[in-house]
This record gives sequence, C-alpha cells and structure tokens, in this order.
Amino acid sequence: MTAASADIGLIGLAVMGENLVLNMESHGFTVAVFNRTVARVEQFLAGRARGKHIIGCHTVKELVAALKRPRKVMIMVKAGPAVDQVIAEVAPLLEPGDILIDGGNTHYPDTTRRMGELRQKGLLYIGTGVSGGEEGALLGPSIMPGGDPAAWQHVKPIFQAIAAKAPDGSPCCDWVGAEGAGHYVKMVHNGIEYGDMQLIGEAYHLLSRLAGLDAAALHEVFGRWNKGKLDSYLIEITRDIFGYRDPETGQPLVDLILDAAGQKGTGKWMVGSATELGVPLTLITEAVFARCLSAQKDERVAAAKALHGPQPHQMPEREAFVHNMGLALGDTAAAQITLIGREGFVNDVEMALYASKIISYAQGFALMNAMSRETGWSINNGAVALMWRGGCIIRSVFLGKIKEAFDRNPKLSNLLVDPYFAAEIEQAQAGWRRAVMSGIAGGIPLPAMSAALAYYDGYRSDRLPANLLQAQRDYFGAHTYERVDRPRGQFFHTNWTGRGGTTASTTYNV
Repeated sequence: MTAASADIGLIGLAVMGENLVLNMESHGFTVAVFNRTVARVEQFLAGRARGKHIIGCHTVKELVAALKRPRKVMIMVKAGPAVDQVIAEVAPLLEPGDILIDGGNTHYPDTTRRMGELRQKGLLYIGTGVSGGEEGALLGPSIMPGGDPAAWQHVKPIFQAIAAKAPDGSPCCDWVGAEGAGHYVKMVHNGIEYGDMQLIGEAYHLLSRLAGLDAAALHEVFGRWNKGKLDSYLIEITRDIFGYRDPETGQPLVDLILDAAGQKGTGKWMVGSATELGVPLTLITEAVFARCLSAQKDERVAAAKALHGPQPHQMPEREAFVHNMGLALGDTAAAQITLIGREGFVNDVEMALYASKIISYAQGFALMNAMSRETGWSINNGAVALMWRGGCIIRSVFLGKIKEAFDRNPKLSNLLVDPYFAAEIEQAQAGWRRAVMSGIAGGIPLPAMSAALAYYDGYRSDRLPANLLQAQRDYFGAHTYERVDRPRGQFFHTNWTGRGGTTASTTYNV
C-alpha cells in the first residue's frame, strides 16, 4: 500500500471495532487500524484481516499518515476518559477539516462538549450510535450519527454503505442532528431495549409460573409470536434461547442461568434525562430498577424465606389456581380466567406484551420530542424509526408502523394518539388487563407491564388526583394552585390554617 491510501482509520480492535473494519473493507473501503495493545493489530492482520485491504499501524502517527484527506478517524474504545485520551493523542496530528468519529456508547453531553472543543481547532466531530452487536457490526448495523453537520457529507458514503438495509432498501443510517443528538438517539434506543427485554422477561415469568409452560413449550410460543405483530429480533433470539440445551446436562440452558442481570449505564442515563425534561418514562425506569433488584440476588434469597405472599399456581392445577384468583380478584375475575384456559391466557400475555411495547416506544419517542424542543436538534422521529428497522437490537416489523405514524403527522406528540396505535391498544387492552391482574393475584412481579398499563390509564384520564397534591403543596409550602373555574396561568394561594400570611412561593416547575 502507498502512503495516504486509506479511506478511513479505526482505533480500537475490540469486538465492535474489528467487525466494523471487516464490514467497511467488504464494501470496498481501505481501512487503517490501530490498537493500543499493538499485538492485537498483528493478530488481526494474521487472522480475519489476512489478504484484505486493511492497513495495520503500530502508532497513531502512522495511522494518520495512512489516511486520505480529509482524514476520517473512528474511535471504538470504552466510553468516558478513554475517548478523551485518544482524542488528545490524535487531534494534534490532524489538520482543519479532518474528522473524528466516536462510535462508542458515549453519554451525549460528552459528545456536545467534545464537538465544541474540537471545532475551535478546526476539526469536525461526529458522535454516532452503532447498534446491532457483533453480528450487526459485521453484516450491517443501525448507525445514528450526529455532531458537526459539515462532517456528514464526508462519512455518509461509508456509513450508508455498511449500514443495515430496511426491507425497502433504505439504509438504516441518516443524519440525526447537531451536537450530541446521535448519541442521544442511541441512548433512547438502548433504553427501549431495556424495556423490551424486561417485558419479554415478564411474559416468560407469567407463562412459566402461571401457565406451567416449560422451555420447549415456550420455544413454540415465541416462535409463533415471531410470525405476528411481535416479529422482532429480540423475540426471535428468545425463541432460540428456549430451544437451546446445555451440552453438559441436556437441560434447557436458560434454566441454569443465574437470575442476576447486569447493565452498562445507558438505561440510567435515559431515566436521568427524562427526569430533567419532566417526561414520564415510567416503563423504562421500572426496567432499569428491575435489573437493579435482580442484582440483589443474595438479599432476595434471604427475603424469600421471611416474606410471604401469594404463591403462583400453575393453570393445570385448576382448582388451586381458581381459588387463588378468586381470593385476590373476586369470583367474576376468577370465572373469567377459568373460561379462557391456558391457550387463552397465552394470548392474553401476548396482548400484554404487545400493548406494553407500544407504551415503551411511545414514551421513548416522547422523550426525543422533548429533547429536540429543549436543544433545537430537530430530531426526525420518522427517520429514527426507519434507522431502527434493521441491524439494531430493537429492530422489528413494529417500527415500520411507527414510521408511518410520523409520516402521517410529523408533529405527533405521542404514538398513543395516532389512529393506528390507538386502535391497536383498544384491541389488546382486555387481554393486557387480565394478564396483569393474573400476575398480581399470583404474586408475579410485573413492574414494566403494570407501569405501562398505569401510564396508559393516566394518559387517557382527563382528571387525575393532582388537584389534591397541589392543595397539599399549597397547604405546607404556599406553592399556589390553578382553578378549574378560572383561566390557565392564574395562580392562587389559600391561608388554610388561618395562621399563615398572604405571601406565596414563586410558581415554577423543574
């Protein structure tokens, strides 16, 4: 290879970095690579990169020298200080107009800060979300770039070539917005992923503990669901997981895995952003906390011996199950559940999963709307839905319907008021309510499904008990209130005890 022959450089040859390099090379791009542990570069060149248009570099200076202008350097290292360290090492070697790209799971404020700092040096900066895991990185991920708009024309041919393609052939990659918008959208993607996974877990819990379905039966159920409205990557891999047996014991492997989940922080970031913006992100917040609770395994084992409640009765034990449901819900509900039978209950759980999934996306897109208004990023929700239709972890047929909803109304405030999704919820909610009631009566924790249902009932309520809350706030803190018989924007204070004065607190919302 001659000097300055590479189309793009990449720093960080971990799983995602290595597979992105191979993806780029397979689409006709020459890639220069560097890894802090230089031996990793040599291993890569001698292995998967052997004979390909990939230039191995032993220093950052060597990598920069191998790049065509404007130089494009993609950073694939752990989010946080490591990214700043790489930037500090690379930036002095670049010239005005060159481009730095952070493809990790970076917190969006860091991307906004870095873009501002590098712009002062004449450098263009992109923070891009990349979703799809190892397979997606190799075969086509969903790519969500944001940052300095002047950089987009230079990376667009590469990014859209290597991205996954939607069923209509459109690349699952487009410009998201300025500053940290790309990483913000990726954060929302990951938060919705948390919600989807928790909802699937709750459906599994209901079906295994109440309906008595074993892994083989669950494999069949999820296979059937993956051919309908729930058709998605996560349902597909859940089907496969239930069908996988441990080579050593012959048992379903899922039954041997410890029930303590990990997390890397993007879900927590999303909850924090929702809190700052005042957006009710109830389902995803519960999904984050459900992982936190799962991690308290030793405490839960101890608590199980001391704390008592309903014990799940599987449906085949008809009398015990009906008795349990009757105690908790009353004879009418018990009779209803008796009538629907096991297959009917499976259908109810499917409806609960589907309706709750709609809520999860409704909350996620509402959060992006709020952030777009706050920052002026002008995030195109329809384009985001398109980007998520292929390659990423939450890819599903469902996202096509979201794209259509925003095509019908680009200013749609909430997916729930779109005619299609309103009708879908209407059709699903009877089964959704029965499934949640069954879980409550049987002692099955359903933090995400029940939070989704509570959000739906709250969002459709034209009257909530917040009038009492405001009265309480005014009573103890003179925080004022509005009246239903006066125009909005007029605030009042009452001297509730007769001992207070007329002075009221300043009215504001955080």
